Amino acid sequence: MQGAKIAIGGKGGVGKTTVCAVWAQLFAQDGFDVLAIDADPNTTLAFAFGIHGEHNPEPLINMKQLIAERTGTDREAIGAYFKLNPKVSDLPQKHWVEVNGVKLLVLGAITQAGGGCACPEGTFLKALLTHTILQRQEIVLVDLAAGVEFMGRASVQSVDAFVVVVEPGGRSIETANNVAKMARELGIKNVAAIANKITENTQTDVIQSLLKDVALLGSIPYSRSVQEADLEFKPVFSACPELVEELKDAKNKLTELIREGTVSS
Repeated sequence: MQGAKIAIGGKGGVGKTTVCAVWAQLFAQDGFDVLAIDADPNTTLAFAFGIHGEHNPEPLINMKQLIAERTGTDREAIGAYFKLNPKVSDLPQKHWVEVNGVKLLVLGAITQAGGGCACPEGTFLKALLTHTILQRQEIVLVDLAAGVEFMGRASVQSVDAFVVVVEPGGRSIETANNVAKMARELGIKNVAAIANKITENTQTDVIQSLLKDVALLGSIPYSRSVQEADLEFKPVFSACPELVEELKDAKNKLTELIREGTVSS
């Protein structure tokens, strides 16, 4: 597992940020060097670690001058030319913050329509994400938006596993299937899911029956404690021991699947 790269996605609000934060701390407790990356336009991973207010790291996507310098667009000349391979290798250690034994790097993502395509900001983010996945030796966990288009093909193909978080609901399940299909088409071999916010056991059965060729790693009951921790900006890891235990089991299953190199439903 040393150096494993795991991307976590799903429909907004399903709990993927919670999963990313808890898994990051669990891997750190196991003695691994862990880098958690917030690559969602709605940058809330720091909140899940209990960081908020003035201590919340600024997303790199907001650092316009840095992006301009690295992509070569800070000159007065007007035009559409910029570096397609900007230097980014020195940036993670300059901009991450350490919290609860985890290194946290907040990237953010393009939010405007079409912004994930050929633009300096999109190129910069893809280069930075590709570097962390291809070149760095930590266990890397990436909290993504609902989709993988933002990730460059090189980084996608080098992810060891893509985990989609799904809650009871048709739109969430449809998003999970679409994202899982996209991940497989882009070359990710290990695609799995976690059912979250479960209030009845039958909901897990329904979710599993509707997921298409996606292994279910675990089923997480709905927790009021997690919701309260979110409202109070408290670390989710200490808010609900039951959640942590469930996600520990799911993490162990994922670890075994990565070691085996295959996922079977």
